[in-house]
Amino acid sequence: MLVMIIALVLIAVEMTGLRAQLSVSFLREHLEANPITGMVIFMLVFVVGNLIQLPGWIFLVAAILALGTVMGGLVTYLAAVTSCLVTFALVRGLGGSALREINNPWAQKILTKLDTHPIQSVALLRTVFQTMPALNYTLALSGVPLRPYLIGTLIGLPLPIMVYCLFFDRILLLLPIG
Repeated sequence: MLVMIIALVLIAVEMTGLRAQLSVSFLREHLEANPITGMVIFMLVFVVGNLIQLPGWIFLVAAILALGTVMGGLVTYLAAVTSCLVTFALVRGLGGSALREINNPWAQKILTKLDTHPIQSVALLRTVFQTMPALNYTLALSGVPLRPYLIGTLIGLPLPIMVYCLFFDRILLLLPIG
């Protein structure tokens, strides 16, 4: 079911011409013309991109190019949290807590640790893996409750986003990109 939804999203992105519109200049134009609409578009594109397995750092670079390091990082943080929540809701709605059905001692041990310290576990996983689609799907299917998932996501994403912002800011200073 999940593979079918990802395939449908990919087809919709291609058939609507949205893929051709995914550029830094498109983002910059929309954010400058109407910041609210531009942010909504950026968030929607981030959510769709994450659902179709695109890494979040691609959107961070686009946001830095379009908005600068600080605003690009803040907008990416909001979009990343939104994307994680949408993915969680969609995957949990379709698959429930399917990982709880796995009859494997190793998997059960991991789930027990997640149950014991859900906020810390999610925060640590977010710090290391950020918005990695596979992590989003796994956490959604793990049975972790929404509230600890959200709090862990809110706590775990700022540090890696800040590090990426500084890294890409330095890289972009070296490149002849306007």
